[in-house]
Formats: sequence, C-alpha cells, structure tokens
Amino acid sequence: MGGSESGEAPGRAERGWPRAAALLLLAWAFPVSRANILLAVAYLVMIVGLPVRHRGAWVIGAIMVWGVISGDREGLWWTERGWALLVGGWFVALTITRPGTGFLTRALSAVAGAAAVAAALVAARGSLWDMLDWQVGERVNAYLSLVMEGMRQLQEPPTLSPVVVSTLNGMAETQIQVFPATAALASIASLGVAWWLYLRVAQGDDQGLLPLREFRFNDHLVWLFVGGLVLVLMGGEGLDRAGSNAVVFMSGLYALRGAAVVAFFGAGKSLLSVVFLVLALLFVWPVVAIGALVIGLGDTWLDLRARARAMTA
Repeated sequence: MGGSESGEAPGRAERGWPRAAALLLLAWAFPVSRANILLAVAYLVMIVGLPVRHRGAWVIGAIMVWGVISGDREGLWWTERGWALLVGGWFVALTITRPGTGFLTRALSAVAGAAAVAAALVAARGSLWDMLDWQVGERVNAYLSLVMEGMRQLQEPPTLSPVVVSTLNGMAETQIQVFPATAALASIASLGVAWWLYLRVAQGDDQGLLPLREFRFNDHLVWLFVGGLVLVLMGGEGLDRAGSNAVVFMSGLYALRGAAVVAFFGAGKSLLSVVFLVLALLFVWPVVAIGALVIGLGDTWLDLRARARAMTA
C-alpha cells in the first residue's frame, strides 16, 4: 500500500480511498499508539511544509488542530505529539529533498530519522526512557482493566479464571516490551493515511498510495530482522528487548509483503476468495500471519512477482 522503490505510478487508475482506509485500520490495530494523533500531526506538518492548491485542506487542518490540542496534558500526551512531529517533519523534509522516491522509502526513512533523534534525547537524559516505559505501562494497564471489566460483565458470575487473567497480563507485558516496534508500525500506517489525505484534498490527486500488490521495500532490511533474532538468542535484558522490537517491526513489514505477494497472484479478486480470507483472519489469524511472514521473507530472495512478470512478458 506504500509507494514502490522506484516511485512509479500504478499501471491502471484505481480508487485510492480503500488503500487509505485499510492503512487506517492497520494503524488502529495498535491501540497504545493513538493513530488519530499520528495522522493529524503528520497531516498538519504536510500542509504547512508542502504546497497546497485547494483551500479545503486548511479547513480539515483547522479541525485536526482542535483534536491535537485537546485532552488532558498528562501521561503520554506530550510524548506522542512530539514523536508525531518528528516523524512528520522528517517525512516532509525527505519529500522536498527526495521527491522521486516512493512513499514507503520516505516513510521508513522518516521513522528511522525520528528514532535516531529520540535515541539521542534518551542518551542525553537517561531518565526519559524510564519515564516513557512507566507512561506506556500505565496506558496498557488502563486498557487491560477495561478489557477485563468488559469480560467480567459477560460472565455469570462476573469473575475471570486465573488462566485468563494470567494470559491477559502476559499480553499486556508483551505490549509494553515491544511498544517501540508497534509505535513505528503505527507511524508508517498513519503517515500513509496522512499522505493520501494531503494529496487528495490539497492537490486533488487520489493516487498517493500504490495497491497492496505493489508493496515492497529494500531487501537489505532483512539484516535488521536477522540482527534482531541474533540479539534475542544472545539474551540479556537490554539486548533481548532491542532484538524483540527489531523482530516485531520487521515481522509486521514482511507479513504485509507476504500479503502483497498473495494479492499479486489473484487472492481477493473474487467474492469467494474474499469470503475465505475474512473467515481465515477471523478464526485462524495466527496461521495466516505466520504464512504471510514466511512468504514475505521468501520473496526477499525469490522475488516472486518479478519472476511472474518476466514469465508473462
């Protein structure tokens, strides 16, 4: 759903809003990182730093400003807006200096640049990381309390088994540990929605995002995945967490790449295939996710889509 490495336009015009809607749903899949803030701040940075042809873009921007500045200014309020500003700023700077590159290349570079700045700030003030960890833990535990309370309301009597409580606590702890990776994935997805919205309302262009079947990224990023696995195997609290975040981040990208390969070969084009895909995601989504991850990793070396195009040329 991002731009290709070459930044070429798709072969035929298709409606762009379904791609943006899919990216928005993907961003919402990471509730700890609030996609609405990431989207709003990134869009505001775009209309300030890039050309605007239609006044309607400023109207939407004014509405988003209210959403950005509202809310209780505590916890992660400043942190998530500061992060979104870094990501949006890097993306706009790369769009100005490297306009010929595809969206995904700029989005990945923007997240990497924002992460470098954030790492420098943490290195300068080590207490920032402990504060961020605590704030993320507070938000995750608040979500966990809501989920557990909702599940209790559905039970009679309103109690949860120790196994369920232990599983939910384990999931919450995992979310806290891999928060940097999920925040990066949510940032890329939110950037995609903001970029499509900017081009649609400010430039009148509906083709800011390529179809899912064209999704790909630099093959050399596989070494980030491999390096993460090595760090996890080496163990140690700091190394294990860094490796886990690298693996989770790249697993998300490779799962999406695997889905792109499947879409390229025709999955989802017929109503029956769509029904089967939805049922698979509802009932066996871990199997589907692992399968997509394997296909995506394999595509790094096999480049299945290029082979298919060469065979049909």
